[in-house]
Amino acid sequence: MTNESDGPPRQVDSQWYDNEAGPLVRPYAMTGGRTDPGPSGVRFDLIALVTLDADALGLGDDTALGPEHRALIGLCRAETQSVAELAAGADLPVGVVRVLLGDLLEMGFVKVSRPVPPAQLPDEKILREVIDGLRAL
Repeated sequence: MTNESDGPPRQVDSQWYDNEAGPLVRPYAMTGGRTDPGPSGVRFDLIALVTLDADALGLGDDTALGPEHRALIGLCRAETQSVAELAAGADLPVGVVRVLLGDLLEMGFVKVSRPVPPAQLPDEKILREVIDGLRAL
């Protein structure tokens, strides 16, 4: 059975084609079969913040970048984003985004930082006392 559309006929029951979505690319094809994000010591938690390294943009080897890498760089151009936001913006699984971010980190295109853990933030009681003191002035 073939799909009669504007393009060449395709097998409807083919594993490489979805009638609504179009041709499919499996996640392992985007990452070259890799599941490890690359550099040791870097954790790509969902809340890890990814910033584009503007200094490295002109220096990196962008011939090694695939379309998914370029999409992530494009999303980071506007502002710092979390891994979860990048996955949603690129419409890619989080595991794939982690591997691609590992590639970009190794090439020097991005920087990754983690937000301050709640345990290291100032105590709310102290902040309220500071605010009350400022209001008293």
